[in-house]
Amino acid sequence: MDFSNNILGTIGNTPLVKLNKVVDGIDALVLAKVETFNPGNSVKDRMAVKMVEDAEADGRLKPGGTIIEGTSGNTGMGLALVAIIKGYKLICVISDKQSKEKMDILRAVGAKVVVCPTNVEPTDPRSYYSVSKRLAEETPNSWYVNQYDNLSNSLAHYEQTGPEIWKQTDGKITHFVVGVGTGGTISGVGKYLKEKNPNIKIWGIDTYGSVFKKYHETGIFDENEIYSYITEGIGEDILPKNVDFSLIDGFTKVTDKDAAVYTRKLALEEAIFVGNSAGACIKGLLQLKEHFKPDDVVVVLFHDSGSRYVGKMFNDDWMRERGFLDENVTKAEDVIKDHIDKELIVVRTEELVSHAIERMRKYKISQIPVVDINGFVGSVDETDLFRSYVADKNVAEKPIKEVMGKPFPIVKLGTSIEEVSKLFTKENDAVLVDLGNGNHHIITKYDIIGAIK
Repeated sequence: MDFSNNILGTIGNTPLVKLNKVVDGIDALVLAKVETFNPGNSVKDRMAVKMVEDAEADGRLKPGGTIIEGTSGNTGMGLALVAIIKGYKLICVISDKQSKEKMDILRAVGAKVVVCPTNVEPTDPRSYYSVSKRLAEETPNSWYVNQYDNLSNSLAHYEQTGPEIWKQTDGKITHFVVGVGTGGTISGVGKYLKEKNPNIKIWGIDTYGSVFKKYHETGIFDENEIYSYITEGIGEDILPKNVDFSLIDGFTKVTDKDAAVYTRKLALEEAIFVGNSAGACIKGLLQLKEHFKPDDVVVVLFHDSGSRYVGKMFNDDWMRERGFLDENVTKAEDVIKDHIDKELIVVRTEELVSHAIERMRKYKISQIPVVDINGFVGSVDETDLFRSYVADKNVAEKPIKEVMGKPFPIVKLGTSIEEVSKLFTKENDAVLVDLGNGNHHIITKYDIIGAIK
């Protein structure tokens, strides 16, 4: 009979799949190493087992101990599988930019999840690096994994992933392309492949907000390049010991939008439901296409499953909020179509300024049309109210008509975006759209900016 003694025995030997439509324009044969076939649905299962086994062997991890790790989610899942099978407790420290699905999955497999803010310095005591270290110091019989500097990470890929790719391509691989986070995958696979054939090119996919590309090209760790970004699992604001820059031939950076868009393209055009970093890799491949010749064999590694991004890249509302959906916005109706049924918030001339302020707070809006029995007669915005308050601390008890400005311009649904945009001035921050049924909707500068791709 053919079976594994436990789930850990199913890790590895993931398939190579030829990519077709999504790499149109690239002459070479492009093969995807689809790591979602691992039981934890990501490449991180490989190094999770290796790091635990090495820690057991040298005594860092003792029976009944607690494993503690800072993770973007996937390493945590791999560690959870190992912890369940081997009888360890697990604490995963995760940043708040990671998807809810990742957090829920970790809890489902028994991990305690501690969430930390993303937009802080690595040395900040609130960062997930710092919190992981502190918890390891405070927790008896615990082991801090530290996947970034734990060289068992890259060793796992040197021993497993690299040899698999070499064997599956019959040694014909010419390029390996992969997103870089901890650096374990690119360094481990890259080391093995270059030992087999020094001419194989190793390309890293980086993201804007990360330091890898510039550091590789200049040796400068530029803190000005560090800022918060959306793409998960790749890029860093530190230099992990697992990243061996000497093995990497080059980096290309991919925007958050392109990573998200190409993640969806993989699902729609190749029926491969994978995560955010895979989309970044495909866009990176297209950016590098001049490096590939017709006889080349390019292997790109897909880290994880799309199931961890259902609430993000695979959610139209999430994509739309960030301007990642390429929708054709040409008229006023295009700007408001997704919330056209939303009630227009107004204030009446005889109401008090305090009523307008209360409505702004409640609905989180900055502009309100003013009406009387005849229709729209004025407007108020937060800037006007602030100036009025500075001039008169008792303004909250005055009627709106004493502080209101001119009424907002009114346009029809079919008015072009260009014409609507011209109506925004230093004195005017909103436009009303006549819906043709006696109702109106409001367009603000924020709505126009959101429509810009």
